[in-house]
Amino acid sequence: DVQLVESGGGSVQAGGSLRLSCAVSGNTNNRYCVGWFRQAPGKEREGAAVIDSDGLAKYADSVKGRFTISADSARNTLYLQMNDLKPEDTAMYYCAARFGGCRADISAADFGYWGQGTQVTVSS
Repeated sequence: DVQLVESGGGSVQAGGSLRLSCAVSGNTNNRYCVGWFRQAPGKEREGAAVIDSDGLAKYADSVKGRFTISADSARNTLYLQMNDLKPEDTAMYYCAARFGGCRADISAADFGYWGQGTQVTVSS
């Protein structure tokens, strides 16, 4: 089993930065894919970025060039550095994990483990 706990959300003005963290515990010895998803009110949950156990990262077009995902295996922590934030980035951000590596598309349906979420609010 895997447990995920996010932190680091908050409120910033447009153009600002935030770094989200996700503490990962449990069975992480197998090949895995971990990532960040977000869900705004009234919208479907969408993938922002994922990274696999080999360090290969993928990004949604909406965040490419602004967000950076990274994983610190020594601390069992996943990060999402978010720069140049925009009001449309406002959402609840969730950390997620799956075993077996990342797939071509970033789909929430592929992930079985989820954190409780952390709110990010960007004002104009």
